[in-house]
Amino acid sequence: MKRILIPAGGAILATGLLAAGLAGTAQANSDVAKDNMATTAANAKAIAEFWAENNGAALKAAKESNVWDKSDVAKLQTKGGYSADTKPGSTAPIGEEKKTTAKVQNVNLPKTIGKVFFVNGKGEKKWCSATSLQSKYRNLVATAGHCVYDTGTNSDVMSKWVFVPGYYQGKAPWGIYVGKTAYTHYDFDVYEDYDRDYAFVTVYNGVSLGGGTAKKVTKSAFDAHTGIKDARDVEITREEFRKAKLDPTSTDSYWVKRGEKAKKVGPDYPGAVVEKVETTRDKYRAARVGKGEGFKFGEPITEQVSKADYDKYKGLGEKKPDNRGNYTITHYYVQSWVLPGSDTKFYKTEFFIIEGFAKDAGRLGDNVGGQGFAWNQPTGKYVRVFGYPAAPHPDGNKNYTGVTPKWCYGKTTKKLVGSAAKKIEEHVALKCAMTEGADGGPWLYKYSNAKRLGYVNGVTSTFNDQDGNGRVDYISSPYFDGETNTVYKAASSNWSGKIV
Repeated sequence: MKRILIPAGGAILATGLLAAGLAGTAQANSDVAKDNMATTAANAKAIAEFWAENNGAALKAAKESNVWDKSDVAKLQTKGGYSADTKPGSTAPIGEEKKTTAKVQNVNLPKTIGKVFFVNGKGEKKWCSATSLQSKYRNLVATAGHCVYDTGTNSDVMSKWVFVPGYYQGKAPWGIYVGKTAYTHYDFDVYEDYDRDYAFVTVYNGVSLGGGTAKKVTKSAFDAHTGIKDARDVEITREEFRKAKLDPTSTDSYWVKRGEKAKKVGPDYPGAVVEKVETTRDKYRAARVGKGEGFKFGEPITEQVSKADYDKYKGLGEKKPDNRGNYTITHYYVQSWVLPGSDTKFYKTEFFIIEGFAKDAGRLGDNVGGQGFAWNQPTGKYVRVFGYPAAPHPDGNKNYTGVTPKWCYGKTTKKLVGSAAKKIEEHVALKCAMTEGADGGPWLYKYSNAKRLGYVNGVTSTFNDQDGNGRVDYISSPYFDGETNTVYKAASSNWSGKIV
């Protein structure tokens, strides 16, 4: 266990508790930092609508957290380490309070995991991984502290913070859960000590993403509306567009997508198509056989025409009467390779507001369950880690999309991440190649694959390149000790309530 001390000179000093007398200097309440997020149901409803409107456009636009840059990817060190401050303890998962776990071999993803979405101090839409956690009111989310507090801009809690369990490409199958209150360790909140890079967030009841009645409105009413709304582009004819532009009473927005001319390219250009271009007999005979610009296009085509058509024809074809007095024209073609153009299209944009959209989805833990919680557990135990990795490796290789959750499995090690800037001295590590986007994801101890439940014994905090090959090969988590349990208990006994 480590304590951040403020010496008489006022400088901040990170030190281990080497003296027994020092262990009693911190009171339980001083370990907990508490910050409000959405303070009212109306505010929470607006946040849920921000992420839900336009078919989840804001959710789709969010990018993975990028707290860790290449210079942060450090090698693991074996010196130092955590020290347990109390006896090992645990709190059972939701539904498993009086049951024993069963050993099974198959691997299943837990229903409890998902993404937390937020807007950081720079106005960027971001996301991390997270999980639902056991609590008195079944309303608690566990993630990394840096996925709740904006350490990059020092601007306190992230704005518009929500949790979406089971998130997939803009869809929220169990609803959107808006953060009400964030609980972290005091040392992370105040000193940005990444040995305390964990957070527990109480969330309101979920808001469902389905239903509602679409009502067509004017653009001005659409712009003024603060709830769920949708703009739809509809293709129309050129004549409809012309008439609408002459109608001063029209409330729709009209626009044109200009077409593009075909572009001459080579025969191997992606998307290229061949067109036949008529030429003279001499040029055709000189053209090569095969595939290429100006090469022959099939055999000559001879057509029989009337004397009148024969006389007025002025094209490139060869005019010649045959031996029986018929009049013929022979056409010769060569290849021309082009990238096809596009036609000009006309659209109108129709504006709708969605009434009756926000519906109560119930409590988080009732919908997806909640993992248990464990602290002061020994290292060298097997854990399963889940998350949504998305960022490229330090060498630029991008192995993950962030669309679907991934997992790692193995024994935790006492190797520690060396990062003086983030005051890390007591992390535990796991061999794993997941990248950013997975940060905040749960480390589950005693995970039952059949029940999809275990005990959160860490959250992904850092990404590390141990062998120096430009690829993440270890991840790390703060060690969950008795002080972590104090923060968890403070969060797990608080009620949130409904939004709608």
